[in-house]
Amino acid sequence: MNTVKRPKLAVVVKGWPRLSETFIAQELVALEEAGYTLDLWSLRFPTDKKTHPLHDRLKAEVNYLPEYLHQEPLRLAKGVLHAMTQRGFWAACGTWFRDLRRDMTRNRVRRFGQACVLARELSGDSDALYAHFMHTPASVARYAAILRQMPWSVSAHAKDIWTSPAWEKREKLQAATFGAAFLATCTGIGAKHLAGLADREDRVELIYHGLDLTRFPAPPAARDTSGPVRFLSVGRLVEKKGFDRLIAALALLPDDLDWRWEHIGGGGSDSRFRDQAVAAGVADRITWRGACDQPEVIAAMREADVFVLPSRIAEDGDRDGLPNVLMEAASQKLCLLSTPVSAIPEFIDDGVHGVLSSDAPEALAQAMETLARDPAQRAALAEAAYGRLTAHFLMQPGIAKLDERLRGLV
Repeated sequence: MNTVKRPKLAVVVKGWPRLSETFIAQELVALEEAGYTLDLWSLRFPTDKKTHPLHDRLKAEVNYLPEYLHQEPLRLAKGVLHAMTQRGFWAACGTWFRDLRRDMTRNRVRRFGQACVLARELSGDSDALYAHFMHTPASVARYAAILRQMPWSVSAHAKDIWTSPAWEKREKLQAATFGAAFLATCTGIGAKHLAGLADREDRVELIYHGLDLTRFPAPPAARDTSGPVRFLSVGRLVEKKGFDRLIAALALLPDDLDWRWEHIGGGGSDSRFRDQAVAAGVADRITWRGACDQPEVIAAMREADVFVLPSRIAEDGDRDGLPNVLMEAASQKLCLLSTPVSAIPEFIDDGVHGVLSSDAPEALAQAMETLARDPAQRAALAEAAYGRLTAHFLMQPGIAKLDERLRGLV
C-alpha cells in the first residue's frame, strides 16, 4: 500500500494533544503508517496534563495557530497582508462575511484570522487540508483552502454535527459554497443526517473509527467475581455523559448489594458530582480517578465487572457519537451497560452485546442490579461484544476507506 503516492496533508484540529480525542491520534498515526506525510495545525494549546502513547508515535510537525488573535498581533498582521495577495482572497472574504452576518461572534472573527495565518505559514508542498470536527476546525480549513485554492475535507463526529446550525453544515457540504470535497463521519446516524444536507450523497462517507487491537492486551482469561461488584465509567464530567443520573441510580441500589464505582475522566470541576454523591449517601463507595492515560484506563477495565456509560442528549443538543471507550471496554471482555443514544445501538444490540437502558435513574439501577447479581450473564454479553468488535469494528477497514477518499483529493 505504501508504494501509492499520497497527498501531503495539513491537518487542522481543535486542540492537541487531548486525552478525550485519542480516536484522532489513532487515525493520524495509522495514516502516517499508510504513507502519508502530515503537518498538524492546532487551534488551541494543550490543557491535559497527561498524554496518550499514540501522541508520542505521531511524527508530524505540530504547529499552534494564535489561540487568541490579540496575543500574536504581528503574526496575525503578516497573515492578513499575505492573504490579500492571494488569488482566493476575495472569495474567502465573501464566504467569511456571509458566515459572519449569521454568526456575529468573536469566535467567527478569530477563525478567519487563524485561517489567514495558516494560509501564509502552510508548507508550499502541501496538497490538501483535512480538518477534524465540522465546526471551528472546518471553518479555519475552509477559509484557508479558499485563500490557497486547495481542496479540503473534514471528519465530523458528534457535538459538531448536532450543535452546528443547519445553514453552516449545508454550506460546508455544497460545492457551490466552497464545501468539503468529502466528509467522513463515524456513525450511521450522523452520516444519514449530513447526507440530507449535501448536494450529493456521495460527498458523505460513513467511516467507523474502529479499534486498533494491536494497541491493547489480550482480554483477561477470567475475572475474579468475589468481593464487591466493580462498576467502571470513563468519560468527561459533562452533561451528555449522564453521570449525574448514574450517581442518582447508585443511591437506589439495594442495601444488600455490595458495590463500588470508579470514575475516570476530566472535564472541568467535578465538585458538583462529588457533592451529589455526598448528598446521596454513596460517596464512600466511589473513587474519582480524574484524567488517566491509556495504560491506566485499560488496567482499570481489566479489573472491573461492568462498564457503565449512561449517555444522554444534553439541553443544547450535544450528544455522543459512538464512544470509543465502549469498544475499548469490549476489547477487554468487560460487560457493557449504556443507553440507546445516537450511534451506541450501532455497536450494541440490547441483550446481545450488552444492555441498553433508559438513562432514568430507576432504570439504570435496575439494570445495574441485574448485571451485578448475574456473573454468567455478564460474561456472555462481554464475549458477544468482543466478537462484534473483532468482526465489524476494527480500525483497518476504516483507514483503507479513508485512504481511498484522501487520495482522491488530488
